[in-house]
Amino acid sequence: MIVAEFIASCRTEHGIPHAIACRALEVSQSWFYKHINRAPTAREQRRARLDEAIKRLFTASGGTYGSPRITDDLREEGWRVSVNTVAVRMAELGLAGRPPGRRRSLTRPGRRPAARPTWCAAASPPWRRICCGAGT
Repeated sequence: MIVAEFIASCRTEHGIPHAIACRALEVSQSWFYKHINRAPTAREQRRARLDEAIKRLFTASGGTYGSPRITDDLREEGWRVSVNTVAVRMAELGLAGRPPGRRRSLTRPGRRPAARPTWCAAASPPWRRICCGAGT
């Protein structure tokens, strides 16, 4: 637990007694002593194993896979995990897949100047010539 580790570090680094640190953080001393030497729970152990598997798959992909692909790979390995769980774990680990590239159009603009529209030519009716300023 992070709070218990913080209280213990206050004692070792700054010389602040446990009782004062617990009172300041509004935590009972019995809670502190219960959690300071506690073994990791089954959930914490599973998350640690999952984090290692996610890191391994992310580095194997060259840092390009996001949570959906890593979830698929984990499921192939036998893990029962959702995409959202993998996304949260990746965010906490600071791992982000490569965003998809920007789509490019197949047509490229030419180098020639744009052609004059046909409705604005000199042969058009006079009312159009006045509107577009095609010359009088």
